[in-house]
Amino acid sequence: MRFFVPADAAAVAVGADQVASALDEALRRRGVEARITRNGSRGMFELEPLVEFQSDRERIGFGRVRPEEADGIVDAIIGGSRHASALGVVDALPFLARQQRLTFARCGITDPQSLDDYRAHGGLEGLDRALEIGQAATIEEVVCSGLRGRGGAGFPTGIKWKTVADSAADQKYIICNADEGDSGTFADRMLMEGDPFLIIEGMIIAGYAVGASRGYIYIRSEYPHAIASMRRAIETCRRTGLLGAPMGPAAFRFELEVRVGAGAYVCGEETSLLESLEGKRGEVRAKPPLPAHVGLFEKPTVINNVLSLSAIAFILSEGGEAYANYGMGRSRGTMPIQLAGNIRNGGLFETPFGVTLRELVEDIGGGTLSGRPVRAVQVGGPLGAYFPPSLFDTPFDYEAFADRGGLIGHAGVVVFDDSVDMASMARFAMQFCAVESCGKCTPCRLGSTRGMEVMDAILAGVEVDANVALLKDLCETMKFGSLCALGGFTPYPVISALTHFPEDFYERRKQPMEARS
Repeated sequence: MRFFVPADAAAVAVGADQVASALDEALRRRGVEARITRNGSRGMFELEPLVEFQSDRERIGFGRVRPEEADGIVDAIIGGSRHASALGVVDALPFLARQQRLTFARCGITDPQSLDDYRAHGGLEGLDRALEIGQAATIEEVVCSGLRGRGGAGFPTGIKWKTVADSAADQKYIICNADEGDSGTFADRMLMEGDPFLIIEGMIIAGYAVGASRGYIYIRSEYPHAIASMRRAIETCRRTGLLGAPMGPAAFRFELEVRVGAGAYVCGEETSLLESLEGKRGEVRAKPPLPAHVGLFEKPTVINNVLSLSAIAFILSEGGEAYANYGMGRSRGTMPIQLAGNIRNGGLFETPFGVTLRELVEDIGGGTLSGRPVRAVQVGGPLGAYFPPSLFDTPFDYEAFADRGGLIGHAGVVVFDDSVDMASMARFAMQFCAVESCGKCTPCRLGSTRGMEVMDAILAGVEVDANVALLKDLCETMKFGSLCALGGFTPYPVISALTHFPEDFYERRKQPMEARS
């Protein structure tokens, strides 16, 4: 008999540890021999803690389980009766059944700290094939897949790898950017906690392909569970010879370690991350030179985020063409989309590119949790554009979003109902930038502070028309004058709020803040 109780941080936050302990005690009292596996989350957060029971080849779920229900669940399983928390076969639940899980195929299925379990579910097949076909062919598979960076800019991953491979150097590096800081995002954390060997395999393949012998996983300090999970998995890989030992015909060796960031949002930008890794203040570097040429310690460096590296194993095991068969246009493969905010069915939904915002928010997400109408959706973190319902037929695609003044970023979708004040949200964007700016460039450092002041005047009903015009000019300067995406993308939420929700700004002319409060 085998049970699964998630050790994912989201499940632990709502009592998963207590449920696992209660379940263990209930089994002991009945003298039932059973194994309780602390797995990763399936990503259906509204059902956490989700307890699963392995029945023949199917797994039966029990949702929102409380510790006091453990005895009843065990009795129901032993007696063959139905429990009030029973959900049926987990894989058949609509939220899961509609997905196409390539990156998250194992998350929630396996014991995340068991390398044997990882192998039994197809793990390391990608690495074995990479070592078999060689470095150049490995890179070509990634190029053929059409994989683009899943962290923001959407740059082709294969081209980045090829650039580093072609750079002559005595040392090269692979860096996994796990500094997941966007609002409404949690996919990186879920993978680090629920399938850490997948990330390690992707990094080893990358190292082999470009000739890098060392890698670093840069994780934000706010993720203690993920940090511990990755460190345990790395130690397992060292113990079993996956790290530090010769592999393949060329006796390739790769070493890997975790580095913990101090919580600066700007360190999610690749050059700031490099500065932090080198022990310096996290500030943006001017580009060129690109990190692929002059990166960590001035050596050629591949910097990919967690989702990019986690797609590599599938691409190598199944072939780049198989991955490219999913998606649309220049957006190939699948995207783990994170549904958050005021939404009924929040969680992780992996699907090929091309699904529309309307499907995600209204159908899959089930609309708002408050029951009020959806007014806006922000995609791409705190610097992403706000989309109104009139744009909900936009397909989830890099180019489609860019055409409408938005960006996919890390694919966090945050939903707001009709009670939101979009002018206040525009001010928040400026405030966020002011707090998180590294201070290196003037447009970001001063522009965001001036932006807050202008927004305060608009919110107070002071010379609204003139200040809106000033705000637009300021956004233009920040967009084209900032060194990195922090200052460059801050205008996206501001301008989109102005464009699609102008009434929240101009109504202040008639109704100043004092009159409304």
